[in-house]
Amino acid sequence: MRTSALLVPTIARLAVALTWMGLSSATSLSAVAPLTPPAATDLRCEYMVDPIGIDATHPRLSWRLQSTERGAVQSAYQIQVTQDGKLRWDTGRVASDRSVHLPYGGSALESSRRYTWHVRVWDGGGTVSAWSAPASWEMGLLNAEDWKARWIEPAASEASTAPQPSPMLRGAFAVKGKVKSARAYVTSLGLYELEINGTRVGDQLFTPGWTSYRHRVQYQTYDVTAHVRAGENAIGATLGDGWYRNSLAWGNRRHVYGERLALLCQLRIEFADGRIETVGSDGTWKSTTGPIRMSDIYMGETYDARLERPGWSAPGYPDRDWLPVRVVDPAPRTLVAPAGPPVRRIDIVRPVRILETPAGDTVFDMGQNMVGHVRVSMRGQAGTTVTLRHAEVLDKAGNVYTDNLRAARQQVTYILKGAGDEVYEPHFTFQGFRYVVVSGWPGEPTLDSLVGVVVHSDMRVTGSFETSSPLLNQLQHNIRWGQKGNFLDVPTDCPQRDERLGWTGDAQVFARTAAFNMDVAGFFTKWLADVGADQQSDGAVPHVVPDVLSEKGRGASASAAWADAAVIIPWTMYLNYGDTRVLETQYASMKAWVEYMRRQAGDANLWNTGSHFGDWLAFATTDADYPGATTGKDLIATAFYAHSTDLLKRTAAVLGKTDDEAVYAALVPKIRAAFVREFVTAAGRVGENTQTAYVLALEFELLPDDLRAEAARRLAADVRARAHLTTGFVGTPYLCHVLARHGHLDVAYLLLNRQQYPSWLYPGTQGATTIWERWDGIKPDGSFQDPGMNSFNHYAYGAIGEWMYRVVAGLEIDPEEPGYKHVLVQPHPGGGLTSAVARLQTLYGEAASGWTLADGTLTVSATIPPNTRGTVCLPAATLAGLTESGVAVASAPGVKHAVQRGADVLVEVGSGSYVFVYPAAQLESKPVRE
Repeated sequence: MRTSALLVPTIARLAVALTWMGLSSATSLSAVAPLTPPAATDLRCEYMVDPIGIDATHPRLSWRLQSTERGAVQSAYQIQVTQDGKLRWDTGRVASDRSVHLPYGGSALESSRRYTWHVRVWDGGGTVSAWSAPASWEMGLLNAEDWKARWIEPAASEASTAPQPSPMLRGAFAVKGKVKSARAYVTSLGLYELEINGTRVGDQLFTPGWTSYRHRVQYQTYDVTAHVRAGENAIGATLGDGWYRNSLAWGNRRHVYGERLALLCQLRIEFADGRIETVGSDGTWKSTTGPIRMSDIYMGETYDARLERPGWSAPGYPDRDWLPVRVVDPAPRTLVAPAGPPVRRIDIVRPVRILETPAGDTVFDMGQNMVGHVRVSMRGQAGTTVTLRHAEVLDKAGNVYTDNLRAARQQVTYILKGAGDEVYEPHFTFQGFRYVVVSGWPGEPTLDSLVGVVVHSDMRVTGSFETSSPLLNQLQHNIRWGQKGNFLDVPTDCPQRDERLGWTGDAQVFARTAAFNMDVAGFFTKWLADVGADQQSDGAVPHVVPDVLSEKGRGASASAAWADAAVIIPWTMYLNYGDTRVLETQYASMKAWVEYMRRQAGDANLWNTGSHFGDWLAFATTDADYPGATTGKDLIATAFYAHSTDLLKRTAAVLGKTDDEAVYAALVPKIRAAFVREFVTAAGRVGENTQTAYVLALEFELLPDDLRAEAARRLAADVRARAHLTTGFVGTPYLCHVLARHGHLDVAYLLLNRQQYPSWLYPGTQGATTIWERWDGIKPDGSFQDPGMNSFNHYAYGAIGEWMYRVVAGLEIDPEEPGYKHVLVQPHPGGGLTSAVARLQTLYGEAASGWTLADGTLTVSATIPPNTRGTVCLPAATLAGLTESGVAVASAPGVKHAVQRGADVLVEVGSGSYVFVYPAAQLESKPVRE
């Protein structure tokens, strides 16, 4: 991923200059059309709509300025916050165009209290809007003493060598009076599903989520007003092993965090007469087991419907044979409200065919490699056992291929109760699959017998990318589905084998692409808190977060490019969302990591010690005269040392930490000089002469000015000579950026369009519907790569997505005004494409950049959200032949300035949608501006 911190876009600098320029002879100011009355819409608090149970003591408020007119701006705002009808905060009229991340500044917020807010805005002409529709937020439990409930454990004996039946816990309580509102605050050691009076509470899955359990555990807040009633009530919870107690990673390592499951559940009931009553888990609860005989993240689930306990969470259920629970005091952990979105059922995938394999298996083909589980519908005799096995691909003989799952069984077993139509889906497990092998089915299965339930963190879809190339569109599809499959509460590497861990390296290379496809601000805010929690006292960042590879969280080694996620991802979130709080929150972690590298590198400023993954899965070949694209790990480590130090310097500047800024501003050139002395020849050869070596040196600006063009020429020459990339996880995300930026856009497009192995499009030619872990997961001869590491849903190489958004379509961020406050539209047609378009829902509204090439004419479209500005770079254009919406660009409403700048025309515009048309020229003959 390219972080614009490294190179302030040329177009952004020009836009600033244009603001202060007089008009050239070819331009004139255009009057902005009068605005319709403004409105503030889409009110959000901490990225969420009307959240409940948050613990941000100064929650940030955002809204969008609604206007269809060009040049719409906000000149002032007023926020009012009330609680129980009483005014708690009134900003008064504030002269400002700020409309995102406004921190609450009123009196201290209180646990469990709901706050209502609305906003009005003034437009650029001074017209004030009506007050917005009201929005709200509700606080969670802010203090440890707010928790009155007790942790309880089920009484059943629990063996430690294999998954056990899921415990069921229940309690009863009476409600005397009319209920005004009720909230449930719930968490567990392990996973839980909650019921009240026989009804499932909420639609969240895999709660309380996966965090650094040794340090912090999330709790959820539910509005259960509709569940609680006057008179007798009952509450029940089913627990699952989950990440807390299941096997994690390889080697059958169970109980990484603990051996016993536990529940903490508290209800706050507010009555119409003003009384407040708190009830919760305590020693009066009882426990037993039921139909879930085993549920394991890797292995699957066994469910015996004959053992169901109808009405078990309803009042009056006879629980005399249930055992008492144990009240316990687990090791202290901080209970936190979720900062990220919950996991939910997001979509349904219906099978496209049923096939019989040569091995005799009955297989449902879902048509899409997906993550989640299967929901089955059937009827049959009691005791009939139906087994579902899950696989991603078929082998060349047409049989399901499961060797790449390693020890993960991904098997679901359902035993019928024989009571008519039965519908079932698993509870505490998920599978990665396209194919479902069914055995024991009662009768003949049909395409209506099952559906796939897509499960992932409930991130709002924000971006789309489309071109004239069906293969590139399939690539974008695969990238998006790879993100869906692996953003399940943590950014996992793969969703199918016995791993599914939060690998830091994969996350950092993909973060920028992820932020185009979906709103990942909360998702990464949550995960980065665990990065900081699991970071070692010396600053080392574990390979995976949450850390389950280090023995009890200690002694983690740190690898360059992987551990750099601690710095790169916070900066990426800042660029995409203008979020300074994530920088503030993570600053100590960022600095600790850079200081760790500084100690490793010593006075020589060369990091040549320790264990690193290097350019993971770089291209290798059996050709005797080519040893493979091996880039020195010391080169990679030193390059990332420079890169993260530079980002830390920039972060310190944003946060006003001037002393730190000065320290790291002085350190960066020293690292760069050491890099050049050690790895660069006077003739411009870098390291082992690999593509990754040149890419890192150029991307991180490690080379002196007089060697950059030569290094880029060598890189492009190597790509042309081989006609393919040789980069791995480290070099691939930056490869096309570097080529395009240094005048080799045609070579970047060569790589993007290549269909043979190795390439981004090759998997699509083999029927892939997600991104593969390896360039040749399925080899051209139909055989498979090493089954020990061959995921067919592994998003890292999908990092090319950001290049397609940012360069092909041309939608870019100005790092001086992050979060798309200043939108850069700078398309780069080429590669034989005739069209491309990218759209993104920013915090301000939709931004878009697109182009169409037809009959010798280039049409460039741009959408700039209200309350932002844009600069459009029109490649190979002249002012004389340029129109916007059918009129000369200088006369177009919303156009502030237009100027010829070399072979391009730069147009500064206000908000609105624009269509520029001009005769096409040579479009691939110049460097790309980023």
